[in-house]
Amino acid sequence: MMRLFDTHCHLDFDAFDKDREAVLERANEAGVEGFMVPGVTRNQWEKLTSLASKNTSWSYALGLHPWFIEEHDISDIEALEQTLEQQKGQVKAVGEIGLDKTFQHYDKQHTLFIRQLELAKQLKLPVIIHHRKTLDRTHADIKKYGPERGVIHAFSGSHQQAMKFVEQGYKLGVGGVITYDRAQKTRQAIQEVPIESLVLETDSPDMPLSGYQGQRNEPYRVALVLDALAELKSTDKEALASQLWKNSVELFS
Repeated sequence: MMRLFDTHCHLDFDAFDKDREAVLERANEAGVEGFMVPGVTRNQWEKLTSLASKNTSWSYALGLHPWFIEEHDISDIEALEQTLEQQKGQVKAVGEIGLDKTFQHYDKQHTLFIRQLELAKQLKLPVIIHHRKTLDRTHADIKKYGPERGVIHAFSGSHQQAMKFVEQGYKLGVGGVITYDRAQKTRQAIQEVPIESLVLETDSPDMPLSGYQGQRNEPYRVALVLDALAELKSTDKEALASQLWKNSVELFS
């Protein structure tokens, strides 16, 4: 059976509290053997690390997500550094971090983003990056402050933008967006990016696939993202799955 890795799923979120075991079971049945669960706020890290310690298939990251900017304090960076040092070898990345122009306090977002990039570089950890209307700024910051490895979560830019990150040594996260016919720019960009630079993700419980709008997203649907990607690239699904697994393991090794 093909081995799949959902490189971005928020399995620690309250949306999964009632049936987390069943969700993981469905994912396992679909061949999902690896899960990367990113942290989003300082208050959430404890629940995340506790759950991850009980699930051997989980990898986890810790970070301060721009969506929750009002919950973050600049002093959280010190707490993040301490926690990353304490959990060295267990925590596999710094994330989810990034910039989001649709949210307020952009200057504060930017300060936290740069500090987290610097921290990841210092600790030789990859980063998991959220972006919205900020791809060019994100690229400039990574180039100046960031580590050598990372993933651009839910990539949705042009082919030219995609290749800038690829040349930087970063992977692009491919999720449910490519299942929508209307997402022509993203589909075209992903179609042209080398397979070695891609990883699969769902962003569960968010970002539903086409045909599942309004429903909670789940990691088992990463298999449907694989189907869409194999079709988009006109390539053998098993060979594709094998390469994507390798990419994911390398990214978070």
